[in-house]
Amino acid sequence: QVWVRARVATSRKQGKALCFLQLRQSMHTAQAVVFAKEGELVGFAATLPRESVVDVFGEVTLPAEAVASCSQSAVRRLYCVSRAMPELPLQLEDAARSDEQLAADPSLTRVNQDVRLNHRVIDLRTAANQGIFRLQTRGAPLGPARLLSPLGFTEIHSPKMIGTASEGGADVFRVERDAYLAQSPQLYKQMALMADLDRVFEVAPVFRSENSLTHRHGTEHMTEFVGLDMEMTFFEHYHEVLDMLDRTFCAVFDGLNQSHQEELAAARFTRSETDERARARIRERLDARGPESLAEHADTEDMGTEDEKLLGEIVAELHGQDYYIIDKFPAAVRPFYTMPDPTDPRWSNSYDIFIRGEEVTSGAQRVHDPQMLLDCAKEKGVDLSPIYSYVDSFKYGAMPHAGGGIGLERVVMLFLGLPNIRKSSMFPRDPKRLNP
Repeated sequence: QVWVRARVATSRKQGKALCFLQLRQSMHTAQAVVFAKEGELVGFAATLPRESVVDVFGEVTLPAEAVASCSQSAVRRLYCVSRAMPELPLQLEDAARSDEQLAADPSLTRVNQDVRLNHRVIDLRTAANQGIFRLQTRGAPLGPARLLSPLGFTEIHSPKMIGTASEGGADVFRVERDAYLAQSPQLYKQMALMADLDRVFEVAPVFRSENSLTHRHGTEHMTEFVGLDMEMTFFEHYHEVLDMLDRTFCAVFDGLNQSHQEELAAARFTRSETDERARARIRERLDARGPESLAEHADTEDMGTEDEKLLGEIVAELHGQDYYIIDKFPAAVRPFYTMPDPTDPRWSNSYDIFIRGEEVTSGAQRVHDPQMLLDCAKEKGVDLSPIYSYVDSFKYGAMPHAGGGIGLERVVMLFLGLPNIRKSSMFPRDPKRLNP
């Protein structure tokens, strides 16, 4: 007996006693059989729209006759995680047909290119597209791809000109024709997951219109830097994603420590050999030393730069860690797509990863309910109409997911203990530098 989370590819009811579900995960399918003896499950299964996300508990059986290209299981329990809209813009079986099939039978529905591109999230779910993007990333196993591809991640390349500020803030470059340079690949990472790529990453330039040369911005922030962004679906809890980020960092650090001892000799970077990391809610950590150690804050107020640095010293003193994670940030200081904490909406399912008191990764569980997403955007004053396709991608059945973004120059700077981020960038860009 197994639990499976998958999409409903087809649902076929036979009388009152039987319903066949074809389930799909990425490029793989399985047939699930719902029997009348399971009570009202037959009627419930028959009403599930195609592409809905379901959790199925069933017993894997060997059918009397082989079922072509899929395994079979008898359903005992069935839950709908996310219901797709009843009428999809296009049917996946239409989009999946080859040119040979269409030529052999002109009566078959043909999906033209404009329709495919207008509804790309659904089109990318076809087996052909799934294969294309997996082959693409496995053909270039360099850098992060060498680490992440074996873990099931697919490398993507998202647009860098978008129709609105992706982070909902003021630090964005606006260009002609009402376009913006992307502050992150956030929106497209999520859309790729909704296209059933499950786990994705991108290494690409990120643009931030930083207009300050304060200590934080002048020393630690640049207007263009290289970002490693990761996003993945999860099954039970967003900490599954946070654990993956943690494992990625540790693998990078271990690789550097094991293979580059000479180069690291002067870095004086220390961290415990234990696999456990220091994790805490902000309010708990702020209370750990009281107002004499950290500045006084309102309960849901974000920390400033100096307090982050002091917190790093406290964690190093109490836990012997230069690397640690803070979980649960105030909802008011996070982007509109951040999932609120279900037990207390003042807080959010978000996290930051720090090295030596400096943030190197910011991430969170994302809102995957389209109406909640619109409500959150409205509350933060973000106009989503220029990127309606982003919101629409969650209407076709959405997987719960989370992720994070890593500033690679900052990681190098803090890992090596460099005094300035420009030392870790080949051609740095800041508010006063465009050359060389």
